[in-house]
Amino acid sequence: MRLLFLGDVVGRPGRLAVTERLPALRDLWSLDCVVINGENAAGGFGITEAICEELLAAGADAVTLGNHTFDQREALVFIERQPRLLRPANYPSGTPGRGATMVEARNGGRVLVVNVMGRLYMDALDDPFAAVERELVACPLGEVCDAVIVDMHAEATSEKQAMGHYLDGRASLVVGTHTHVPTADDRILPNGTAYMSDAGMCGDYDSVLGMAKDEPVRRFLEKTPGSRLEAASGEGTLCGIAVETDDRTGLALRSAAVRIGPNLSRALPAFWTN
Repeated sequence: MRLLFLGDVVGRPGRLAVTERLPALRDLWSLDCVVINGENAAGGFGITEAICEELLAAGADAVTLGNHTFDQREALVFIERQPRLLRPANYPSGTPGRGATMVEARNGGRVLVVNVMGRLYMDALDDPFAAVERELVACPLGEVCDAVIVDMHAEATSEKQAMGHYLDGRASLVVGTHTHVPTADDRILPNGTAYMSDAGMCGDYDSVLGMAKDEPVRRFLEKTPGSRLEAASGEGTLCGIAVETDDRTGLALRSAAVRIGPNLSRALPAFWTN
């Protein structure tokens, strides 16, 4: 199975990077399943129903979120009626929405997508390890599903790496989101799980984490109240990770970083492009 995970979509540049490039990539690379983190898609803060539908229409099979899940208040309502939109599974009991979903891949396979959020330097939530354990016990790889993708939305690379090793051999891909900077540690762990500490963002990299530069820089210099942060407006770069799995086990055979657009070095999965 061919899987693609794209990092945090930030504002209009990130949305355009997805909607203009993903449809062609799905066909060019014969992608079976695409998952996108969309928690910053609405001007950098949360997601709206219209934007969620836009990402799904562009080729996403599921959209994950994170600490900005409910920045747009309408998400409290529409997240209940959109089964392919996920908020972290370790949000408190009773929070609207769901933290995991099963999607049907283009090849007919079943893909479990799980979204959890870390606790180091983040909001205090329930245990993400226990939350993902519940989902995998209910839907084990190779028995109930053909692939498992886990989005670990977290600040600390140590917590993300711990999750990768905790799930090694039980998930097809464990990928970090939230920091908006793609890491160079994409690899396959000893027991067959593809891993990357952060997929990076889909957005304008001539920015501060996807936001227009002037106000974030001013805040570091002056430490006084100022303007609201706004998403940068330049051309967006598509960032993520591509994974090919073994149809028999659901574990990863190959993985590679994906970076398409300005300001970062280009990276493509050679095993699909040669």
